[in-house]
Amino acid sequence: MLRVRWSLVIVISLLLLVSGCGQKDSEDIVDDLEAKLNSLSSYKALGTMKILSGDTSLDYSVEVWYKEPYYYRILLTNVNKNITQIVLRNDDGVFVIDPALNKSYRFKSDWPESNGAVYLYHSLASSIIDDNGRIFTLEGDNYLFEVKANYQNKTLSKQKVWLDKKLRPLKVTVYDPKQTKLVDMVFTEFNFDVRFDDDAFDMERNLTGWDFGTLPTLSNADDSTSFGVIEPAYIPDGVTKNAPKFLDKEDGKSVVIKYSGTYNYSLIESKPKAMMASAPETSKNDIVDLGFGLGVLTEMEVTNTRTLTWTYNGVEFKLIGDLPVDEMINVAQSVFGQTGK
Repeated sequence: MLRVRWSLVIVISLLLLVSGCGQKDSEDIVDDLEAKLNSLSSYKALGTMKILSGDTSLDYSVEVWYKEPYYYRILLTNVNKNITQIVLRNDDGVFVIDPALNKSYRFKSDWPESNGAVYLYHSLASSIIDDNGRIFTLEGDNYLFEVKANYQNKTLSKQKVWLDKKLRPLKVTVYDPKQTKLVDMVFTEFNFDVRFDDDAFDMERNLTGWDFGTLPTLSNADDSTSFGVIEPAYIPDGVTKNAPKFLDKEDGKSVVIKYSGTYNYSLIESKPKAMMASAPETSKNDIVDLGFGLGVLTEMEVTNTRTLTWTYNGVEFKLIGDLPVDEMINVAQSVFGQTGK
């Protein structure tokens, strides 16, 4: 009888040991995630992203291609306005492409290492690995991590990241310091070890491989160079706006609005031309997520000035001056929803 009891104890102990071995804890998953990053050769992701601001929201469809060591192709379509932008990184640099305008902007940068994004696998995995204060929860067959959000927009401070057991992202929710939800990213498809065409990350293919006749235009106006002046709703404290000045140039009309005071800067508005522009090699350049679209930030270290370039409703904006980056983003975001006067 005693032998039977001991046999039962041994069997139960073995069962507990086996069941315990199948359950990974937070550290095990983080180790696996780090190993996955180190061996990652390629992936393709599809999903939808919702950016929330007060009572309004912006909806995007997102497609991401990645191939080691640093090739990226990100296709972002603003569902609300049916506007598409492409971010491309290859051996020639980083490109921001507006297919509907047949225009691209090229610069040298280590993006996205310098500024991640909620739809990029490296950004999400690194946020989990690097946060020693991470909170881990097992939700059915999926993993949930609550970690710090490390993005250029410092309003995005915390995020929840859901992964499946193959370490593929399922969903990301990002919050501000007051725990207000600002971003919802849902991955509808994610595949590792994807094979791409040899020219998948080529700039010319991505710029010219569109049927421009079927693409929506960014402008509701005609094809002339005329347009209404769009004034940002946000002006930093201690800054005064001067009257707009209209200029006639060989490449069309433009409007310049100067601001002076605590910060001194100018906002130039013009109708963009089909062309490829390049940032000076002596400058520091990066991509800025403005919420309604992407901008290109150029910092001239010698003069301590910055230029933020973006397009909205068929108008190209260039914000030039000594504004801090956060204030430049505030000004740019306040253009969204404004109509020309």
